[in-house]
Amino acid sequence: MSEEIKGTATHRQLISLLSQQGAKFRVVDHEPVGKCEAVSEIRGTELKQGAKALVCKVKGNGVKKHVLAILAADQQADLSQLAGHFGGLKTSLASPAEVDALTACVFGAIPPFSFHPDLTLVADPLLFERVDEIAFNAGLLEKSVIMDTQDYLRIARPELVTFRRG
Repeated sequence: MSEEIKGTATHRQLISLLSQQGAKFRVVDHEPVGKCEAVSEIRGTELKQGAKALVCKVKGNGVKKHVLAILAADQQADLSQLAGHFGGLKTSLASPAEVDALTACVFGAIPPFSFHPDLTLVADPLLFERVDEIAFNAGLLEKSVIMDTQDYLRIARPELVTFRRG
């Protein structure tokens, strides 16, 4: 799949889901950017509104699980907390091939929604406690969604897991 079309199907699926579920959201077109700080500035949102998506692999103790871990863009992940939550020994970031297989998106464009049955969605609750709207790249580096936080929680239904560094 070429870089130009990678993420297009995910973007369409996401917009369709949000529309069908009656979410309050808007799509923002911008320069193709995958870095949290830069895209927040372009979108006109605060960094803490950004929903950073990390595709992770939890292993050990007989556990082998892929997790889409969402946290506020102004926070750092503590992946060991994810390992402990799922009963594993360690958590690492997934390889580019695994990210492609599980999300069909390039790094930096992954939305905070799992459309793959083998990708468990978790989110750090701090993201939802501080803002009324979250913002994220929507499957494509040049398109973002800004949406109502409560609509996100209702539609995506992530398992809330604290995994940010203290």
